[in-house]
Order: sequence, then structure tokens, then C-alpha cells
Amino acid sequence: MPKEYKPGEEVPESGIYKITHDKNHAESDEVTSIAGKEFPPCKDCGHHPKFKLVRAAHHLENHGHFKKK
Repeated sequence: MPKEYKPGEEVPESGIYKITHDKNHAESDEVTSIAGKEFPPCKDCGHHPKFKLVRAAHHLENHGHFKKK
């Protein structure tokens, strides 16, 4: 079972994360998150959202097959 992360925690690896909000507030959704950034709080339900990794992916800027500008 994938680990759940909370707002304020560091994103462990880049990829697509499923967000679960307070059920009275919003439906689940998916977002792209970048390793090393923080999971943000929701502007409406604060620190309630939980983030679960759906699929890891390399951030294009960190992929070894591409040149940086």
C-alpha cells in the first residue's frame, strides 16, 4: 500500500499523486509533484489533504538523456 503524505512534507519522488480532500469539500484528483518540493495545504480545507504516489516519473530537467539550457 502506498504511503500517504500530508501538506508540509517533502515530495519524496517526482510523479503523479492522487489527492484525497475532506469528502464534504472536493472529489479526489491527481496532480504532478516534483521531488524536493513540499506538498501544499489546500486553500479551503487546510492540512486535510492526503497525497499518494500513483506513478513515479523523472522530471525532464533531471533526465540524463536531455540537455539543460
